[in-house]
Amino acid sequence: MSWENIWSVTINGVDISTGLRPHLVSITVTDKDGTAGDTLSITVDDTGGQFRMPDEGARITASINGVRVFEGTVDKVRSQGSRGEGLKLSITAKGYDTKGKAKEPQALHKDDATLEEYLGEVADNAGFSLMIDPELGQIVRDYWAADSESFLHVGQKLAREMNATFKLRGDKAVFAKRGKDILPGISAAYGDNLISWDIAPLSGRSLFASAKVRWLDRETAGFKEEETDFGSTRPAKAMNIIRGAVKDKDQAKEVGEARKGEAEREGGEGTAMIDINPAAQAEALISLSGTRPGIDGSYRMVTVTHSGSRSSGNSTSLELKQPGGGAGTDSR
Repeated sequence: MSWENIWSVTINGVDISTGLRPHLVSITVTDKDGTAGDTLSITVDDTGGQFRMPDEGARITASINGVRVFEGTVDKVRSQGSRGEGLKLSITAKGYDTKGKAKEPQALHKDDATLEEYLGEVADNAGFSLMIDPELGQIVRDYWAADSESFLHVGQKLAREMNATFKLRGDKAVFAKRGKDILPGISAAYGDNLISWDIAPLSGRSLFASAKVRWLDRETAGFKEEETDFGSTRPAKAMNIIRGAVKDKDQAKEVGEARKGEAEREGGEGTAMIDINPAAQAEALISLSGTRPGIDGSYRMVTVTHSGSRSSGNSTSLELKQPGGGAGTDSR
């Protein structure tokens, strides 16, 4: 099977795969952990201007061997040409409509409400339905506010504070706690489907022993501090002292626990390339084997990029964090 035959693409519900394949130069899908939206990039040989340019905002999907790996809207179409190289047409799509109300500033507040109630209203105003982790959704605060902030800004701000993933896909928004093994994982072995790796399973830059968060005690009208012990088995001396203050002790605990999860996630990093696998998803785990002691183990996939091209065929590239399962320990 030739490399392009495993890919299929639809635009506004119409399958264009058969006409696309003879002219396909490259196709790339990138699935990120929420720090940025998913993207799709397609480049075709456009000699003679034979392809009709898709409309801006057209719905587009991409699948690998029948497994859907992208759904979004056309964001940009670019034509390139020169005497020596002919014509090419590039289509870039985003996982949500970048022209929509996700970026529109809002002004609202909610008193004595859960995060699900607050963020759900912000999402609804922007035209999104919200899927939220039940644990996070039940967090109650006496005051939530979006002060001329967009849904994008509110979601990303809260995700940083709570060590969560905030992601927009189509007209759906996801807000989920990081580190939960909800998505099915995959495996890769050197000598089989693991093509290459470049991994540092131990990274000291983000390693802390604990976190300290300052909070306002309204009864005494003074500030107090809440300390969270990270309980790391790796030696660390530094304390992660959070700038600014939060409103109460409960929020201080939430921020401290989030910084603990962030430290675990950033404890190691690396990249890997495997044979193309549409089952790989950002925030799922991958188990590596056959490399060497200290590298074999589990890692969190934070970015997954499926690529196909005339020159190099098909592969899946991974950005990895949060080593576990023995990664970082050479027990010999």
